[in-house]
Amino acid sequence: MVDASLQVAVDAAAQGLIHAATQRLPILVCGNGGSAADAQHIAGELAGRFLLERPAIDVRALSADTALLTALGNDYGYETIFARQVQAHGRAGGVLLAISTSGKSRNVLLAAETARKQKMMVIGLTGEGGGPLAALSDVVLAVPSKSTPLVQQGHQVIYHYLCAVTELAMANLSND
Repeated sequence: MVDASLQVAVDAAAQGLIHAATQRLPILVCGNGGSAADAQHIAGELAGRFLLERPAIDVRALSADTALLTALGNDYGYETIFARQVQAHGRAGGVLLAISTSGKSRNVLLAAETARKQKMMVIGLTGEGGGPLAALSDVVLAVPSKSTPLVQQGHQVIYHYLCAVTELAMANLSND
């Protein structure tokens, strides 16, 4: 059984991603560790193909460029590695998908703050309670668990669904 409030939030997140994708606005994804791997997974599914042939989607995993990450970390501090990229690539109407199982990762929080300043939609993908990330998010997708592995499993189910519906909207758009 799916929590009704989580389903409403997932639907709102899907609408934001579909809007950004169909309007060719950037979708930026960030997270640390396993969440960084998830960010890269999401970017691969949307820039490439999840299940359907359709136009590529403007998506960027902010954890993927090690030369940039180490330059930003060295020059500005590790906490700024995502915010600086949001500043560079974000646009009003775009989406930041901020992934943090605890909702407390400082670099993810700064990215969300920067995205809000740029009038981007912030979707927080978190665990139970959402942490400080919840207050910075337009939509909070909080998996109802405090267990990191279970939260990460829930995240994968949610983001695969989000990729599928975003891709379907793009495929339908290209068939019109």
